[in-house]
Amino acid sequence: MPLTALSWLLLLLSALSHSGAGPWLGGSWPQWTTQLAQGAFVLGAFLYYRYQPSPLQGQAFIRLLRRLLTGPGLLALGCIGLHLLERLLSQDSGLNSNSILFTSIYTLNLGLFVIFLARTNYAWRALVLFRSSARLQREWTIFEVLLGATLLFRLVGVNPPNYLAIPIVVLLGLYGIYLSGHQKWVAYLSQREKWRAVLLQAGLLFSVLVFVQYFRVTQVDPQLIAPQPQHAFLLLTAFFSAFYALMGLLVTFFNMPIADVIEQRRNEILRLQRLTQIIQRGQTTAEVYHILLESAVQTVQADAAWLDLDPSHAGIDAADATQYYNLPPALADAMRTRLQGHDLPEGEFITNDLNARVGFEGTSQHYRSLLQLPLRGLHFNYGMLYLLKLEPHTFDREDLSILQTFTSQAVLSIENLELVRTSLANQRTQEELKIASQVQDSLIPKNLPTDNWFEISSHSLAAKEVGGDFYDFLHLPGRRLAVIIGDVSGKGVTAAFHMAQMKGIFHSLMQENPLAKNERDKFPVPSRFMAQANTALTHCLEKSSFITSSLYIIDYEQGGFVFARAGHCHTLYYHALREEVFYFESQGLGLGIIRNESYEKHIKNQFYDYSPGDVMVIYTDGIVEARGGDGTDEYGEDRLKLRLEESYFQEAEDIKNFILDDLNGFTHGHPIHDDQTLLVIKFKSAQPLPLA
Repeated sequence: MPLTALSWLLLLLSALSHSGAGPWLGGSWPQWTTQLAQGAFVLGAFLYYRYQPSPLQGQAFIRLLRRLLTGPGLLALGCIGLHLLERLLSQDSGLNSNSILFTSIYTLNLGLFVIFLARTNYAWRALVLFRSSARLQREWTIFEVLLGATLLFRLVGVNPPNYLAIPIVVLLGLYGIYLSGHQKWVAYLSQREKWRAVLLQAGLLFSVLVFVQYFRVTQVDPQLIAPQPQHAFLLLTAFFSAFYALMGLLVTFFNMPIADVIEQRRNEILRLQRLTQIIQRGQTTAEVYHILLESAVQTVQADAAWLDLDPSHAGIDAADATQYYNLPPALADAMRTRLQGHDLPEGEFITNDLNARVGFEGTSQHYRSLLQLPLRGLHFNYGMLYLLKLEPHTFDREDLSILQTFTSQAVLSIENLELVRTSLANQRTQEELKIASQVQDSLIPKNLPTDNWFEISSHSLAAKEVGGDFYDFLHLPGRRLAVIIGDVSGKGVTAAFHMAQMKGIFHSLMQENPLAKNERDKFPVPSRFMAQANTALTHCLEKSSFITSSLYIIDYEQGGFVFARAGHCHTLYYHALREEVFYFESQGLGLGIIRNESYEKHIKNQFYDYSPGDVMVIYTDGIVEARGGDGTDEYGEDRLKLRLEESYFQEAEDIKNFILDDLNGFTHGHPIHDDQTLLVIKFKSAQPLPLA
């Protein structure tokens, strides 16, 4: 940068030597000094920004555009101000015959314009190459060299004949159009962010045009003493800068690739389902790890990866303990050696720049970004997954969240495979059912959510060794709680496996959405969740099977909740202010019954504001369809409603026990015919004060 500043100072002195300051500088300097100084300044400015860290950090696209507009973009307004000031001073002071002020301002604006072009050019470069392939990066480098050579040739006065110059410029323009079409970053913008990007890019385009107008006006000024190649250089650079600003604006405005990101999310869900189906297809442990490595690489678009496994716990031979993807084993060994003894802090998994990590100081690594994720089970650590990218700062929190879901499902599949392998070795059906029951039991929440806003009590009982009922909880940001309950058609091992798949879908779909417009929209509303879950289950649920479910998202700080019912039992509710017990009558169709896009029309959201002391009773049909001792009468919804009317004032645990005691008295202790699940949620009478 000092040499760049020195070359600009030399350019200023050379320009002033042709103005009124010539006698003080030893007369007019040769024209080649002006061209040499300007060429050195332009080259230095572009090279300086070329080798700076990428201006794009993560997915902060709008921040990058805003910085361009509020930083270099505002220089265009400064250009206008300086020019008008110079004209005003010249007229008021009679300096028309003295061009020192004019030359100084012109040279200053020339420097500002070059800096503006350099920063803007490499900002566009970062956007075009966002998550790009190695081929596109090479193509951009070629274009960069060709464009730079063309501009410098213009600057030093090397002008080919028109029959060559025009085709060169046209070909460069077409090449630029091709490169500008690769703007994947637009797909990660919400609709609101797209409009902001359009406005910011329009502002950048306006800034370029302001510079162009300035140089167009000053070109014919009699005080301008500049070499003719300088004018050609400015026109060509302004053309390409305006061209890129316009292309970025048009791509952002007309391109609507949100479907690409939705498709990516769908593929992530399908890969997740692929992992959860492994145990049903009887694949080996080695195949599980291979699919995990393949899915992880495809999901985050890693350039290389390897998987280190512990043969003593991973259920794999020592010869297969390490798997590689697009990475020489020798390079993996070298990186593994440097990583030993330099673990990241607990909870940290991403290294944004390997060159700056402890153990890698003073090295120049081929791969700059590293994500290392342990494969942790309930009792053992099975190994470590390493994912690499060539560019720094290319892994983000969304990548980590999805990969953690993948690894969790992979470990669950491995543990399930071990359980099934034990069952097959014993060749005893009863042992197989016991193992499946253990798998199912591990999926049922053991620790219920606790908070000052509510209390929860739960009960779950399978009709056989394993069942198809499930429920789960997930805390969401903003003091919200997601509660899901469901019932898989059928019983036994198959129902238990579908229960595990539904649990995986629940956690996958409730991950944070990068396209959310605001904090409250980061997670799908219940009806949208049901539609997405129905799509995912289409690929793994037998045609004769279906799942009923209800999803509730409780915003207990705002005092309300929203829920959707997919063919599940109606929710029983006690309203404290009205002292009324009633059922929510809402529409809904079971998952897997309709397996096309029309399914979403059959699901409706229902919103409700709760009051302190309200009680919500959520259950499966095994409760209301339980039969009495004679086997004819059912327990029924009316009887369940009466029990809540008699016990609503008690704690959630006592309400649940009161209902179960009455249910057991009704059935006279006979074996149940269907799985039974009961959740009681009571909003505490003394609600905490909202946060400021």
